Amino acid sequence: MKNICVYEDKRYSDSSRYEKVDEHIYRTIDRLSGEPCYVTSLSFEQERDLGEGSGPSDISQYPLEDILDRFMVAVSDFYEAKNSASQDVCYLEFQGEDVQDIRQLLTIAGRHVYNQSSGESVILVIE
Repeated sequence: MKNICVYEDKRYSDSSRYEKVDEHIYRTIDRLSGEPCYVTSLSFEQERDLGEGSGPSDISQYPLEDILDRFMVAVSDFYEAKNSASQDVCYLEFQGEDVQDIRQLLTIAGRHVYNQSSGESVILVIE
């Protein structure tokens, strides 16, 4: 994943469902559990030469799955319309129970994130 940027969806400012708690971080209610949670959105480009997906409508499982595990977050919106209309840029909303997890996730903005083989295992690299 490269060219990772914070994406500010207009719904965050246009809806009373979202309360801004920090720069690019919003408190809302989880649609499934009804519990409070925190959300943010990122845009990025996949790197096909590293085995990542073929485009925004085909976001690869890795390194996304490793990012979710590392930062203890989940994808809460795939922005299907935006991703379908885009040639290269992918959009995802991430959700976490702890605001600190979302703060940590935002540290990947502007960085290069990919998986690298290390012996028999694969590690998540954040440069």
